[in-house]
Amino acid sequence: MLSLDSPVWATLHHAYGSASDVPDLLRQLESFPSWQGTAEPWFSIWSALAHQGDVYTASFAAVPHVVRVLASDPPAASFDYFRFPAWIEICRQRHAMAVPDDLAGDYFDALKTLGNIVCAVTDRTWNREFLVCALAALAVSKGFALIGEAIQELDDSTAESFLKGIRG
Repeated sequence: MLSLDSPVWATLHHAYGSASDVPDLLRQLESFPSWQGTAEPWFSIWSALAHQGDVYTASFAAVPHVVRVLASDPPAASFDYFRFPAWIEICRQRHAMAVPDDLAGDYFDALKTLGNIVCAVTDRTWNREFLVCALAALAVSKGFALIGEAIQELDDSTAESFLKGIRG
């Protein structure tokens, strides 16, 4: 995976230009912060790397780092660690974007790892938000980005409407 100290980050892009600031944001994830509105570093990570459903070269370089931190202590991780990589892949597929060759191996390996990590946290208590993010990550890890996106949109009302529609 691209080292956080690599000068290559400055050649990658995010929503606001050069991604030279991304390594410092990713380093902050090591302390397992959770998303709470405008809490950093998640606010800046989402804003720069998944801006309004758009993804960038730096998004693909960041995913392996998020998954690496998640894998280091899955029970300590909030739902963000599952939602972020899943959302990057959902948006990538939605926009039919290719991952640059030099980032593709690590990116797709990280996505495959997500499913194993979901299994590693089945003993912990899950609230609805964690459930949705973990299931979406599992779907994406198995190549089902569209289903992962649908799962991320689920709440009780949406599920009830869906079930009513298929039950007739």
